[in-house]
Amino acid sequence: MKTTLRTDITIDAICEGFMYNELEGKGLFGLAGKLTIQPEYQRNYIYADGKRDVAVIDSLLRGYPLGLIYFVKVSDGNYEVLDGQQRITSFGRYVTNRFAVKDENGMEQYFEGISKDKQARILNTKLTIYVCEGEESEIKEWFKTINIAGVPLNAQELRNAIYSGPFVSAAKEEFSNTKNANIQKWAAYVKGSANRQDFLECALDWVSKGNIDNYMSSHRKDTNINELKTYFNSVIDWVSTTFKDVEKEMCGLDWGRLYEEHHKKPYDPNKVSQQVRSLIEDVFITDKKGIYEYILGGSEDTKLLNVRVFSEATKKAVYASQTKEAKAKNLSNCSYCAIGHDSNKSKIWMLKEMDADHVAAWSKGGATDINNCEMLCKAHNRAKGNR
Repeated sequence: MKTTLRTDITIDAICEGFMYNELEGKGLFGLAGKLTIQPEYQRNYIYADGKRDVAVIDSLLRGYPLGLIYFVKVSDGNYEVLDGQQRITSFGRYVTNRFAVKDENGMEQYFEGISKDKQARILNTKLTIYVCEGEESEIKEWFKTINIAGVPLNAQELRNAIYSGPFVSAAKEEFSNTKNANIQKWAAYVKGSANRQDFLECALDWVSKGNIDNYMSSHRKDTNINELKTYFNSVIDWVSTTFKDVEKEMCGLDWGRLYEEHHKKPYDPNKVSQQVRSLIEDVFITDKKGIYEYILGGSEDTKLLNVRVFSEATKKAVYASQTKEAKAKNLSNCSYCAIGHDSNKSKIWMLKEMDADHVAAWSKGGATDINNCEMLCKAHNRAKGNR
């Protein structure tokens, strides 16, 4: 790969013809249309938070170094930003008065409102730019290498770069667009943000059953994302139909897997809603996120709920009571051993050799309190299960 150092390009030149898509959060063009600021493999603009964009402009005014910027030469006189699009978009947005920066007196100032000398200081700043030329594979590998600093690319942002093409462009338009009206609904079930590609990554994970790279590679040249959209929406619609009430515990669950395992089973949404409410209010359940898979699975696997165990004080009290009564009858202090016919029929187990168990199973309404506690030898407790 060939690289050429350019130190003659000013911010004024970069911002000539600057275009910014406010709707999608994209800086599109600069250098009088010769520079594509956000190629399809780049992530959306994420500096518009009143901190990082302001810090970029503050660095300009203070004369601080801005770091290296990399362009890819795509044809004679035409370039794409390989690295630096967040900084360049911040330049362009400030120069075109899209956000303000506090001056030395704490006053918010747009570009048009600052003094002429400050304007000139910004516009005349020369950037340190490496222009890269080479094969696509070389460019993409370099793109991964240089993005180990700053705000690192996450896994999906790297995939978007590696598998760039019409499929990624269409997928980002749907799942990485912060103005998409569906995002509010998705956010109830999917954790993350559109800007950092979290919704896109989730959709790809669900449709590919966890094989995102293989899926993106095989669909790279597709011009539509119909399968991706249909599957994702099918999962979301199934969840929202099965569970009428949206709870915070639902966000980030592995709904794709749960959809595959359970979407063909019939559920009564009203009954499910009652079950969810009852379990959320149950003080003995310590893992509320497990409620949904527990219900979908027929309310059998109590391990999903991490039901609060009996306290040490309760176990010691029940052990003492059971042991005293067992010794008086010359029977084992494990009720299951006591009704047996082997050598353990009269065995007195030590506390450490026993487990606390619900007399009436928790899943069948049994409470986690001293009145529903019994001590069993470890072998019988494990054999008893959920009976």
